[in-house]
Amino acid sequence: MKLNQLRDNPGARKTHTRVGRGSSSGLGKTSGRGHKGAGSRSGAKTKPNYEGGQNPIHMRMRKLRGPHMKKSMPFENFRTKTQPVNLADLEERFDDGAEVTVESLKEKGLATRKDPVKILARGEIKKKLTVRAHGFSAAAKEKIEAAGGSCHTLEP
Repeated sequence: MKLNQLRDNPGARKTHTRVGRGSSSGLGKTSGRGHKGAGSRSGAKTKPNYEGGQNPIHMRMRKLRGPHMKKSMPFENFRTKTQPVNLADLEERFDDGAEVTVESLKEKGLATRKDPVKILARGEIKKKLTVRAHGFSAAAKEKIEAAGGSCHTLEP
């Protein structure tokens, strides 16, 4: 194979459509621009998202609310208001037989926000811990109790 033998893949280069070359070409007379109006004139460009004078969709949509307009009102339901703490973090930062509370989690650098704390099951736990949190995933509760620990749910 030599450089002069290289070819593009089939369909990589398309010939441009020649408009205004007679009625038999299918794109004669108005050259696909229709009759009259701004779109038929030379240099005509439409703005992106322009809807022909109709009120555009971004103006018809509901306005964003909130102090920094980060969210739209009907789409707020998917956000969780808890902060997660994984079992792997508890295993790493607490000694065997320790009591895990929201205050002790803050001291260890976990659960630093004011939101309720939920314990999740990522990681393994082999230490016997007494865990007091606002919520537990089912798998996390199962793993903590299997290791000999106990789970106590706090009121949010």
